[in-house]
Amino acid sequence: MVDFNLIAQMGVADADVDALLSKAGTALAEGRMDDVLAGEVQTFSRGNILNGKVVGKAGDDAVVDVGFKSEGLVNKNEFDNWDELAAGDQIEVLLEDLDDGSGVLKLSKRKADRIRGWERILETCAEGEIIEGRGMRKIKGGLLVDIGVPVFLPASQVDVRRPSDLSEFIGRTIRAEVIKIDRERRNIVISRRKVIEQERNEVRSKLLEGLAEGNVVKGTVTNIADFGAFIDLGGIDGLLHITDMSWGRVNHPSEVVKAGEEIEVKVLRIDREKEKIALGLKQKDASPWEDIEGSFPLNSRVKGKVVSLVSYGAFVELMEGVEGLVHVSEMSWTRRINHPNEVLETGQEVEVVVLDINRDKHEISLGIKQTEVNPWELVAEKFPPGTVIEGQVRNLTNYGAFIEIEPGIDGLLHVSDMSWTEKVAHANEKYKKGDTAECVVLDIDQDKQRVGLGVKQLTEDPWANAIPDAYKPGMVVHGTVTKLTNFGVFVELEDGLEGLLHISELSDEKVNDPTDVVKPGDEVDVKILRVDIDDRKIGLSLKRAKWGDAEMEANSGGAGGGDAGFPDMPTRGGMDDHGAMGTDKIEL
Repeated sequence: MVDFNLIAQMGVADADVDALLSKAGTALAEGRMDDVLAGEVQTFSRGNILNGKVVGKAGDDAVVDVGFKSEGLVNKNEFDNWDELAAGDQIEVLLEDLDDGSGVLKLSKRKADRIRGWERILETCAEGEIIEGRGMRKIKGGLLVDIGVPVFLPASQVDVRRPSDLSEFIGRTIRAEVIKIDRERRNIVISRRKVIEQERNEVRSKLLEGLAEGNVVKGTVTNIADFGAFIDLGGIDGLLHITDMSWGRVNHPSEVVKAGEEIEVKVLRIDREKEKIALGLKQKDASPWEDIEGSFPLNSRVKGKVVSLVSYGAFVELMEGVEGLVHVSEMSWTRRINHPNEVLETGQEVEVVVLDINRDKHEISLGIKQTEVNPWELVAEKFPPGTVIEGQVRNLTNYGAFIEIEPGIDGLLHVSDMSWTEKVAHANEKYKKGDTAECVVLDIDQDKQRVGLGVKQLTEDPWANAIPDAYKPGMVVHGTVTKLTNFGVFVELEDGLEGLLHISELSDEKVNDPTDVVKPGDEVDVKILRVDIDDRKIGLSLKRAKWGDAEMEANSGGAGGGDAGFPDMPTRGGMDDHGAMGTDKIEL
């Protein structure tokens, strides 16, 4: 039935209402109730979709009859089949306005199609379904895709790796998954990435099933990192590590492969649970280490190029894929090398000797000093024990001085071999760097590369005869205080010869501090208590010497002259001008 109240509410003019009634009456009179019920008598309200019939074409517009008193116009841009469009064709249009100002209805086929498309999509489409559409244009944050209606494809969902430019997808057919439908707002979001990932997962599973370790396969370099390159094997990436690119030295993967390059690689390992594949490029060729002993026999001399310097040595390339290490200790027989750059530089060609080979670990030990004669093998011949040499002092320590015998060969002059009589605490007491020293070779240890030197051995040991003959127990001698300790005083008796005056022999009274009695530089008369040849020590007494002086004075005063003496005390003095016995002391 025709709702006349609704027509009136729509603001349709009386003449238009008459036209509508006339059409409805005609349809009823002709017995076409179905047409009436199907909507031939349509509601002419803005925003309604109307059934129309193409009457003809007027320039760039199609004239459409929708059952109103006047026809409407639809521009040809709203038709995909404008050239095939003919009078009598049935179409649906959206009523935008009852009068566009010229007495013609304002209609839109595109908007009607879009609404019908949304209705159809919303009825048939569900989240998770795969659809196809055509890329329309770029918008903020992504791309519009036409699947009958415009839907949104976010830039992050276009591909597995976000593309730098979305323009390449405009006009292309795009397969995607519906990931969100907002029915109220008529908004649909799709994802091409999910479809790609799903397809890649399927391909990956099939590829992993058919892949085996040892297979040689083709792939494309997709990404290069410092540690290696990722290779696309057709749906799954494998890692070609930098150490598996070449048997030779590779500083960066970009030296071997380029992004986008197709290469042939060998499958080394497969982790099916984690879906990880390790690939190798160098493994396609035989390893140069397989017959390394045949190529470089032990003790053979070979030439190589220095490719790297590190703190502990130098790596020398013997052939492509084979490097050996020259440790700093194997660079010189005589020099102490702190860093290999003191003797070598990168790119330098050197001759080396093969010292050791570990084929399993791919390691070769090399030596440079072995290409020369070991000078220590000749030291024993050139400088046998007893040889007197003259050399320059190169270094001083608390235990001795290092004397250069010849370039690169140093001998040690120990502090205990510097003097027969002096106690030397540090070598700098006798020498300074750069001094020339005359020494005698005492011993040679070729294995430890050591030469022992001595200075005191150039002269006769005074403790053998001279000192025991000159200094006997009971003598009173003259000396100079040199050092004070908490246990006593050292007194220099002659150049290089000292005796010990124990604290208990300083005074008849108890002495806690030697400085209470004597000070360094004081000249004193002391009595010799003992001479220890084995330990090379002389024991002295100050108080006993004073006893002797006091007793002499007492005896001399009582006898009234100089006839008194000490027959039990050896003397190194004589009679004084008055004919009296001297004080038995030695003036030094």
